[in-house]
Amino acid sequence: MGVIVQKYGGSSVADVDKIQRVAERVAATRAGGRQVVVVVSAMGDTTDELLALARKVSPNPHRRELDMLLTAGERISMALLGMALHERKVEAVSFTGSQSGIITDGAHTNARILEVRPVRILEELARDKVVIVAGYQGVSREKEITTLGRGGSDTTAVALAAALDAEVCEICSDVDGVYTADPRIVSNTKRLAELSHEEMQELALAGAKVLNAQAVEFARDRGITIHARSTFQSGPGTVVKKSAVRELRISGVALDSEILVVRGADPAVLSKHGAWPREMWDDRAIISLENVHGLPALLDDLRGAQCEEDLAQVAVVGTGIGASKEPLDRARKALDLEPRSVLISPLRIAFLVPRESARDCVRRLHAEFVERN
Repeated sequence: MGVIVQKYGGSSVADVDKIQRVAERVAATRAGGRQVVVVVSAMGDTTDELLALARKVSPNPHRRELDMLLTAGERISMALLGMALHERKVEAVSFTGSQSGIITDGAHTNARILEVRPVRILEELARDKVVIVAGYQGVSREKEITTLGRGGSDTTAVALAAALDAEVCEICSDVDGVYTADPRIVSNTKRLAELSHEEMQELALAGAKVLNAQAVEFARDRGITIHARSTFQSGPGTVVKKSAVRELRISGVALDSEILVVRGADPAVLSKHGAWPREMWDDRAIISLENVHGLPALLDDLRGAQCEEDLAQVAVVGTGIGASKEPLDRARKALDLEPRSVLISPLRIAFLVPRESARDCVRRLHAEFVERN
């Protein structure tokens, strides 16, 4: 039987009723003749609640201990889903990231997967069981528990799909695919039926939250097809896979408002706080704040550097968009303001703009590049 990996995000397992519905979906997949490996996130806002609890104890939580705390969320989800499947007479077993053989580097709160040794998973699949894996977590070669950063359950799922030679990796959430912009910001969005790995990775790097950028990078490097779809609605979703190079095609407009822009920072200070730059724009370091859990302490240590906390990134992503001047001219005209900085790559034109203006910039760019085409 072929293996399918299904990942369910926090909104899909937010309460007991939703966990029961996920169990029904998993049971139906298993009844269809496939071996199933399920990756789960923490229930609903559990991770945020655990972070808030940690900050009540310390404004700058120790990152090793924070990993020990945060990994509890996924363990709750996996155990409850296992119970729900047993109630349906479906044999299942749940594993933590370390039990699953997810080996990472030692970067607490933002680790990267180095390899997967799915020995116990393969043993249980051979016994005809559904295997449930706690996403977002692993173990370093020093036997320290680590977490993969926000959205890391996506990476867990893709890494397992590669290690198990799965037919497909389904990323199931409360949205039915990838859209040309965040529907909460833009009303006239369109669902994208298909994207290349490269297009999806650029959207993720620019702030789109549907899929994790590291997960898409992993899928690209290992040739894994990702199917982003709704947990509770039928529909085609969005397929992310290897694609041939095409002429200019706009994939979407993305916003990332959770960033810190820094000039002249000591790399050792950034590394200490888990704030390694996601990108460099000329002399500006773009730091994602998703995995920085002690911002006041970071800013205090960066007193000698120039920090801009009031900026956001808005970006237009598309195959070949950076290959000529015409798309840049259109984007600048549509923005109707002078950006602080510009980044041009083959697949992305991005701007740093005042955070208070960012959502309007997204709407303007979407109108120019998606709605007009």
